Amino acid sequence: MRTPDTKGHAKVNGVELYYEIHGDGPPLVMLHGGVTPSEMFGAPLTEMAKTHRVIAPHARGHGLSKDANRPWSHDVFADDVAALLGHLGIKKASVMGYSSGGDVALQVAIRHPELVDKLIVIAAGFRSDGYYPEVLQAFAQMPAAAPMIAAEVAKSPLATLYPSVNWETVFRKTGELANQGYDWSASVAGIKAPTLLVFADADAIRPEHMAEFYKLLGGGQRDAGIDGSLRSASRLAIVPNTTHMNLLGAPSVMQFATEFLKSP
Repeated sequence: MRTPDTKGHAKVNGVELYYEIHGDGPPLVMLHGGVTPSEMFGAPLTEMAKTHRVIAPHARGHGLSKDANRPWSHDVFADDVAALLGHLGIKKASVMGYSSGGDVALQVAIRHPELVDKLIVIAAGFRSDGYYPEVLQAFAQMPAAAPMIAAEVAKSPLATLYPSVNWETVFRKTGELANQGYDWSASVAGIKAPTLLVFADADAIRPEHMAEFYKLLGGGQRDAGIDGSLRSASRLAIVPNTTHMNLLGAPSVMQFATEFLKSP
């Protein structure tokens, strides 16, 4: 992992949120997926820090952040991000999130639109039934299976990387969060920030949902015209030969993100 230029804990909304800052340039918040920050904060963060000042928080109860005695929700996580930006004195930033971090990024844009310049949502849905039934079934079983999963993770390198994490709590709360049904269709249709959606071609998200997501953001409504001037401000990318689990390992994902962020 890249050595951060700055790191610390911010007291926000009743928890101590760990964050790192990497690189220099326009501010970009990167939000990790469920369970662990590690998949987002290796090569993807290093690539984005070449052109941006990357703010990389660990969500409450994850990684090196503290937790509180309350259920997790995307709203709570999004409000934590907004409070962290306030703590750092950042008035506006682009926001990128992967998987459940993409859900949080969406809620930042919905709940705190004044803070969001551009939005990048990677492998996340706007409605809970956007996931395949077998994925939802796995999440439904996760709270009960949390002790068993945690025992296995405790033997893995993650336990060394994040020694203070209560893995049973993480998996229980992750399952409970994923089991909360939601439909953000109306709110997503109201997002004003230009948005890039990125999915794997063999994602946990159904392709019909990807298309519906893009259309809610104004894309896919008509031919863009000879010069492309009639297209929407939002973008859609589907990366071939990837899955939900290895999508971030595709170099093209961060290339798409970099090009989108530097576009007018």
